[in-house]
Amino acid sequence: MSFFKPKSSEDSGSVLEKPHNVYADGPKFSKERTAQLLRKMDWNIVPFLALLYLLSFLDRSNIGNARLAGLEADLKMKGLDYNIALAVFFPWYVAAEIPSNIMMKRTSPSLWLCIIMVTWGVCMTLMGLVKDFRSLLIVRMALGLAEGGLFPGVTWYITLWYRRHECGLRMAIFFSAATLAGAFGGLLAPAISQMKGVGGRPGWSWIFILEGLATILVAAFAKFLINDSPETAKFLTEEERTEVKARLKLDRTSLADEYDSKYLFAALKDWKIYIHMLITIGIYTPLYSISLFLPTIVKNMGYTNNQSQLMSVPPYVLGCIVTITGGYAADRTQKRGVFMMGFCLVAILGFVLLISTHNPHVQYVGTFLAVSGIYPNVPMGVAWNGNNIGGSTKRAVGIAMHVGFGNLGGVISGFSFRAKDAPRYFSGHGLLIGTVSMSFVLCLFMHLYLKKENARRDALMQSQGLTLEAYTEDMKHSEREKGDDATFFRYTV
Repeated sequence: MSFFKPKSSEDSGSVLEKPHNVYADGPKFSKERTAQLLRKMDWNIVPFLALLYLLSFLDRSNIGNARLAGLEADLKMKGLDYNIALAVFFPWYVAAEIPSNIMMKRTSPSLWLCIIMVTWGVCMTLMGLVKDFRSLLIVRMALGLAEGGLFPGVTWYITLWYRRHECGLRMAIFFSAATLAGAFGGLLAPAISQMKGVGGRPGWSWIFILEGLATILVAAFAKFLINDSPETAKFLTEEERTEVKARLKLDRTSLADEYDSKYLFAALKDWKIYIHMLITIGIYTPLYSISLFLPTIVKNMGYTNNQSQLMSVPPYVLGCIVTITGGYAADRTQKRGVFMMGFCLVAILGFVLLISTHNPHVQYVGTFLAVSGIYPNVPMGVAWNGNNIGGSTKRAVGIAMHVGFGNLGGVISGFSFRAKDAPRYFSGHGLLIGTVSMSFVLCLFMHLYLKKENARRDALMQSQGLTLEAYTEDMKHSEREKGDDATFFRYTV
């Protein structure tokens, strides 16, 4: 795999002998020069985005670590109070997503991402200062509103740089930061909680304060490290900017990229996006259940608080590896549905192991399978949906719809593992088996439908004596506003 491979002077390759001042005739770079361009983009775009998401996921899920450090007792929380504190985050998170993506498109990624980072960093820091349950709820809601724009925004942002079958790996690397957040949370929480008494604050308070301040510190550099688009990227030469735009134009089949409200309504009327939204809520419900409750689940296998924090790290490490590997394989094969179905089956097996035995060793193996089956399907699902939406504005709205509805699974997950169901959590594990099974069935439906639709469009084109290769730029331009309904558009299956 050549991703992030160091550059050398021998990598420069050759350029075909055509002018570079326009990109209407298509890409000009050789295979070697294209690989060098992608590596250059990877190094300048993906690592910082992954860092942003690591901080975001750490800040929303560290309440699970704070719980084991005495949060509930200090705030006099009882019954379902903790579950409510988890759930109130998500409606506000979802509400922010579509407006945030529209704002990012109307302003600039560097400015908008910097604003929301500072905002959620402040909210996270304030969470460490709360003194009662009501204050915790207020700050959790504000945190959800502030963080809501990051994931759909960055997902759309990646599509501004990479071709459809290059996005999956980059989204997987970006999202793998969520698994690293779980691992870091498990490692940092026991150490930070030892600060109990410093400044008169409990240990769980410092978990929130220090991680919030870290986000604000990174936000100070965000405006200068995020490039808004290929046209303005300082790390690209003029020749490289032209090549990036030419590659995207060819890949997106010359569909409309300008902002217009009609493309927003086109997304709202597309039934395929709604199927993806249902698939996503079936994936995100176990995703958030794992991220919020994994330390608690492990603790109820019979381990101490500190052991549980540390034992939550290895499943996330494996999940990170599988997420990146799955994204790479899906890009190479240019298929998504079959991979998502496979990962759903792995996750179902993991939850079956958790629900079906008293043996803590078998249950612990189940956590590895659950994490490795769920986490890869998040970037895989976003890439699949994004690949099949034609036009920049429709894609931005469609991705926000997809991610937004999926994140409502966080509301469900807040109540999936209730204290009264400990230690086996039969209802929680059963719920997650059900949601993942729903996603599997819907993925199978979409896979079969998209294959059939591609075949129908191929047959229609052949009946007219045409092929995709024979479609001229003028013919494509005449259908540029049809998006993925254009006769020359082919779906990723």
